[in-house]
Amino acid sequence: MDPSGTGSMQQRLSALMSEPFEMVAYDPRWPQRYDDEEVFLRSVLPRDLIGDVQHIGSTAVPGLSAKPVIDVQVEVNDLERVRHEVVPVLLEAGYEFIWRPTIGEHEPFYAWFLKRDSGGRRSHHIHMVKPDTASEARVLFRDHLRTNLEDAQAYERIKQDLAAKHGNDRVAYTKGKTEFVEAIVAKALLSAG
Repeated sequence: MDPSGTGSMQQRLSALMSEPFEMVAYDPRWPQRYDDEEVFLRSVLPRDLIGDVQHIGSTAVPGLSAKPVIDVQVEVNDLERVRHEVVPVLLEAGYEFIWRPTIGEHEPFYAWFLKRDSGGRRSHHIHMVKPDTASEARVLFRDHLRTNLEDAQAYERIKQDLAAKHGNDRVAYTKGKTEFVEAIVAKALLSAG
C-alpha cells in the first residue's frame, strides 16, 4: 500500500476499509495513549494551523469496549497547508495518509492519517478536518456517551453485534451504527439547546 496518498484513492480506501478488526474491552491506558499522541502532534504541527484537538470515538468513553484504535480529531484552518506542510512530516514519522471523503465518495475530503504498532495493527487514526457541524457532532456524541450510561451500553451492544457480522467490512459496520449515532447527536443537541 502506498502510504503517501498518491496511489488510487478509491483502491487504497477500499483496502483500508476491508482490513479486519475486533472489539476489545475498555483499556484504561487509552486516555494516556491519546495524551501522548496529542503532545506529539502539537510538537510537530504548525501552531497557527491547528485549532481544537479532541479524543473522539469509543476509546474516549471510559468503560466502553472498542476497536483498540485511538481516534484523534484535529481541527485545522487550511487543508491545503495540511497537504503541503503536515503530510511530509507525518509520513516521515511513519504514518500512512489518504485524502478521505467525509461522507460517501465525494467532497469534501479530509486528511486521514493512520499510525500502526510494531505488529502492523492500527493504533491511531488522526482525522484532520475543517471545523464544522460534523466535527462538533463527534464531540457531542462522545460527551453524551460519557454521561449517559444507558445510551453507552446500548451503543456497545450495537457495535458488538455489528462487529460480529461485519468484522471484515468497516463500511458496513459504520453504516450499521449511523442511525443510532444520529439519534444520540439529535438528543444531545436538544438537551444542550
